[in-house]
Amino acid sequence: MSIVEVKVPQLSESVAEATMLTWKKKAGEAVAVDEILIEIETDKVVLEVPAPSAGVLSEIVQPDGATVVADQLIAKIDTEGKAGAAAPAAAPAAAAAPAAAAPAAAAAAATGGSKSDVAMPAAAKLLADNNLKTSDVAGTGKDGRVTKGDVLGAVASGAKPAATIPAPAAKPALPQVAAPARAPDLGERPEQRVPMSRLRARIAERLIQSQSTNAILTTFNEVNMAPVMELRRRFQDSFTKEHGVKLGFMSFFVKAAVHALKKYPVINASVDGNDILYHGYFDIGIAVGSPRGLVVPILRNADQMSFADIEKKIAEYGKKAQDGKLGIEEMTGGTFSISNGGTFGSMLSTPIINPPQSAILGVHATKDRAVVENGQIVVRPMNYLAMSYDHRIIDGREAVLGLVAMKEALEDPSRLLFDI
Repeated sequence: MSIVEVKVPQLSESVAEATMLTWKKKAGEAVAVDEILIEIETDKVVLEVPAPSAGVLSEIVQPDGATVVADQLIAKIDTEGKAGAAAPAAAPAAAAAPAAAAPAAAAAAATGGSKSDVAMPAAAKLLADNNLKTSDVAGTGKDGRVTKGDVLGAVASGAKPAATIPAPAAKPALPQVAAPARAPDLGERPEQRVPMSRLRARIAERLIQSQSTNAILTTFNEVNMAPVMELRRRFQDSFTKEHGVKLGFMSFFVKAAVHALKKYPVINASVDGNDILYHGYFDIGIAVGSPRGLVVPILRNADQMSFADIEKKIAEYGKKAQDGKLGIEEMTGGTFSISNGGTFGSMLSTPIINPPQSAILGVHATKDRAVVENGQIVVRPMNYLAMSYDHRIIDGREAVLGLVAMKEALEDPSRLLFDI
């Protein structure tokens, strides 16, 4: 027998531990070299753990949901073993099965029923209150379990206990009083408690941190998207043929944001203790929804990227986010962020700053709205922009003028060509 150990990969310096997700293989199954055995979630990314060698997964040391650290042993592979020959992994769930079965058996015995007619907790109390057994009521729940509704229905139809329980000899029997009419049964009201993933917990922590440490204020403006929409209409086909990607709105918002940040550098700055750190580069974070929560990958040196570069990178990040493939380095840093709630139909919002940044742009749905131009009411495709900023270092003047600069660049995209 030749055993190869499977260990947790190296985590980033700021990540102390991680959580095991779901094993893709069971103990005793054959594995191929580099086949993904399990995914491990940190508070930033999800890491894949490949098989270091081909063979049989002889032992799973750490089960699903376990907390692990870098280089910790999580499984063993027998490179000379045969599939099906390995012993099953020792998982807490296996030991818990008999323990979980004991209360159920006890409940069945207490109500006089078998495994197929066990009463739900709420139903068991009603059975006791009405001096009934599970055998007196036909169960309609899963596996024949008696529900609260079953008991209420039986009581309403006049069901009687199979055998009456005599009153204690030491006390006179109390007079029987008809039960008051009961409210209609609302059925079972299930609940499910699910622990936060590490990524979700980290998101929550950072949002609370942002609101507790930043002096957040939001300024709003509206932009007529007709010029951008006309440009997209004119050049969409040729752009797609030339670059292999569609021309979207987000590249315009990124270019407009960089245009404004150059004019008002403090919006691109961050707070470091009692200092203001001005960044001489423009790393724009793009908020992307993923199955595991919101992530913000970074467009590095966005000022040096073309429209096609931006669209390709955003498409790449979107695909990686859905597949859980974003790396830590792709989400680290950033000097300014853009959140596009418009893709989900949002009309207006107040975005929360992504620390340690000092501002974030919220983009919303573009809708035809009535506006006044030259004294006339006309219909235009309007988008409401919202920029939240840290009022500790960004004054209202810079924030408002910065948002106006974005608005002007979108309403007259030629400004982006001449940087005016």
